[in-house]
Amino acid sequence: MRDRDVFLERALVEEGLITSAQVAIARAFARENELDLVDALTKSKILGSRDIALTRASVCEATFVELSDFEPCFANTQAIPRSMADRFCAFPLFLTDGVLTLAIDDPLDLEATDQVRQIVKCEVEAVLCEREALRSLINRAYSLNAGQAERAPSDIAEVAPNEDEVSPPVVAAVNQLLADAASQRASDIHVNPDENVLHLRYRIDGVLQMKQGPALSMHPGIVQRLKVMASMDLTQSRRPQDGKFRFKHDGRLIDVRMSTIPTVCGENVVMRLLASNQAVSDLHELGMPSQLVTEFTELLAQPYGMLLVTGPTGSGKTTTLYAALSKLNDPSRNIMTIEDPVEIRLPYVRQIQVHPEIGLTFASALRSILRQDPDVVLVGEIRDAETATIALQAALTGHLVLSTVHTNDAVGAVARLRDFGLPSFVVNSAVLGVMAQRLVRRVCTSCQGPDHIDELTLRRFFLDADDQNFVRGKGCSRCGQTGYRGRVGLYELLTFTPDIKALVEQGGSVERIRELSAAQGMRQMWEDGVAKARLSLTTLEEIASAASIIQIDSATPLPARRAA
Repeated sequence: MRDRDVFLERALVEEGLITSAQVAIARAFARENELDLVDALTKSKILGSRDIALTRASVCEATFVELSDFEPCFANTQAIPRSMADRFCAFPLFLTDGVLTLAIDDPLDLEATDQVRQIVKCEVEAVLCEREALRSLINRAYSLNAGQAERAPSDIAEVAPNEDEVSPPVVAAVNQLLADAASQRASDIHVNPDENVLHLRYRIDGVLQMKQGPALSMHPGIVQRLKVMASMDLTQSRRPQDGKFRFKHDGRLIDVRMSTIPTVCGENVVMRLLASNQAVSDLHELGMPSQLVTEFTELLAQPYGMLLVTGPTGSGKTTTLYAALSKLNDPSRNIMTIEDPVEIRLPYVRQIQVHPEIGLTFASALRSILRQDPDVVLVGEIRDAETATIALQAALTGHLVLSTVHTNDAVGAVARLRDFGLPSFVVNSAVLGVMAQRLVRRVCTSCQGPDHIDELTLRRFFLDADDQNFVRGKGCSRCGQTGYRGRVGLYELLTFTPDIKALVEQGGSVERIRELSAAQGMRQMWEDGVAKARLSLTTLEEIASAASIIQIDSATPLPARRAA
């Protein structure tokens, strides 16, 4: 055993992080698996790698750097070869005033720093980093930048990629890109070529975030590799294409919908990531208030009628519908769905993927499944008058129909159905209720602190000047310095009460329907948002960006207590 391991053992025991018995277990594990003490402790799950790194930094009297606190530049892979980075577990972080800061697993390894100094021809300052994080950084950086020197940027437009050009470095880069996106909970991946750089962005918690991406010279190969995976036409690069593929990450199957479109700088690629085997959330887990869950569940208990969920793309409508289906799903019911695409597989449920290219649309599929003796029908989206008409007819003939439409709020769904040419009496007879929703980012629980709200914002939300019981994330490594991690829903539920039906029958305007529903107790989305902000779940800034603040009666401002 090395002297450094002996000093590390002693320090860990003195710090109370491990016991002498655990040291003996780690030694035995190290001998059996030919590992050093650090790997033995982490792989045997005796101690986390971060605690070990902090203790080693103290023993070595070295500076400890948290890699997750900043975004290293992947172009630094050109400073030292991959073989050296792997051998010494080292990565060049940045060059400042002629001094290279080198992240390394062992800052006392003079051979490593000397060899790096000879290659970079400047002074080297070694800093200690968590071993697993450093290994991950090396693998990610060199995988994504493996082909940087394969072709000069000026040659890209002149070379037409072919299947033979999909080299191992490109395959590794694509695999790393997909794994990174899945690890960071991204819903979309954007690969955007410009004249001099290839931009890589992930949509995380609904917001696009810039990431360190591959070199521009790798763009043709990456597009080619992705087209192979998505079964696209490899010879066609001057028209848009759509495809799909599936990959596994950490035991999860992830479906990818891929779209390419030609731009003046090359093919732009956008991929949507869908976890096909993810668990269906409960309504409470989505952030739906208890009272709303009760009302929504009562509507789901009706034997027939239509329930609509509305909101923009990416507002979580499908997730809400799946949560509703999970409440209804048992062998006594025949549940059938028409979706584009099928995002989550459910037991007992017969799920149909639309294929417009062969004539299997929402409307045609809906006609067919009504002959399959369904009890519950889910229509992924009502896009046209034909689908709307058939869906409402199904709701009137003994079926419970769940679907979505695109409107700004719950009341707007009434106007949308009118736009489809449906008579008011049909809407009144079929529709049970409309749930409108948005998604806002959750405040990161690891770095949240008190938030001071300015007077203008307080007035906008009809709050008192001394109302300051709100929090904001300061930014940390866990949330990627954004102050947010995860999302929570904002909801409003319009129930078709007798008074609402009477107003719809009279052709009442959206404004009058909204005013009546508020008078009968419907809490608007922004009010639900303020209530969640009071619970430290989100911020007023997020609510303002997601939900319209509509004052029902301008002569009588809404009191703050309605949002509580």
